[in-house]
Formats: sequence, C-alpha cells, structure tokens
Amino acid sequence: MPMPRWWGHVNKRLFNPRAIASGTWPVLIHVGRTSGTTYRTPLDAHPVDGGYLFVLVYGSRSDWVRNVLTTGSARLRVDGSEVELTAPRLVGETEAFQALPAKVARPPKLLRITEFLRMDQVSEDHRRQDPPN
Repeated sequence: MPMPRWWGHVNKRLFNPRAIASGTWPVLIHVGRTSGTTYRTPLDAHPVDGGYLFVLVYGSRSDWVRNVLTTGSARLRVDGSEVELTAPRLVGETEAFQALPAKVARPPKLLRITEFLRMDQVSEDHRRQDPPN
C-alpha cells in the first residue's frame, strides 16, 4: 500500500472535514456497504472521457473504495454541482495514464501508486430511461 493506513485515519478525522467545509475540493458522496450511512470524502477527481478517474493514494482497501465497489455507484460534487457516477472499476497505471489528459500530473513514483478507480458518469439520456423506484 502506497501510504500508511494510520495517515489515512489522520486525514479522515482532521483534514477531510476541513476540505469538505472549504468547498474547494471535489467531494465523493457514497453509502457505507454495511451501515447504509452516507459519507462524504474529499478526493482528487480527474475528468476523463465519459467519467472520472480517482488516484488511490491509500490503495483499493480504503473504506470509500470498498463502499463504492460494493454499491456500484456514487455522486461527485465538483465545481458547484453534482454528477452521478456508476460502474466503478479498478484500473492499473497503463489504463489510468492513457485516460488522463497529458496536462494532469502523474503521482510521484516515490508513492508507489499502482491502483486507480474509474467510474462512468451517468448521462441525462440514461436517467430519463430509468425511472426512479
């Protein structure tokens, strides 16, 4: 795992609430896989063709990643609006770097990040075809 888990706990308790309150970070809104609780996690969200790519700084065993993979969906608050995301899947460096625009900085090799999460943005057409339950 690239970053130590203890640092993730520090981030979750100390820095994440401040990042969410500031409104400057993209925030992933997801539901707990066992609790059903709605969580908000500030993340680097990179727009890619048809969706978003997330750098898994703490690896794929992070709670938010496991929640999204289990539920199959999430919402992303970015630039003052929310987008609906679906079809989460883990991807490797090659696919991630091909999807990212060249202007986006790659994670430093020192962090040894090899996992990424990609999600598709739900289109307006798709929402119209699937009436709410």
